[in-house]
Amino acid sequence: MKRIIAVEENLSPVQDFLSARGCEVIPVEKAGSTQVDAVVVSGSGQNILGMQDIQTKAPVINASGRTPEEIWHEIQRRSLM
Repeated sequence: MKRIIAVEENLSPVQDFLSARGCEVIPVEKAGSTQVDAVVVSGSGQNILGMQDIQTKAPVINASGRTPEEIWHEIQRRSLM
């Protein structure tokens, strides 16, 4: 099953890495209207999803200080929970 991951626009290395692993990468703004498996944010903003009205049950992963590989392992770990 293909994972759908919402990733902030400024995280292109993470987007590329996840796409190469077979994930469908979508913009964070679409996380509220699409069922996603995880949301990856840069951690630099106050509102982690960029919009007040976005709600998701998917895990939100802070990419700050992490490599794309570390983020991928976190997505895999959380999907087993």
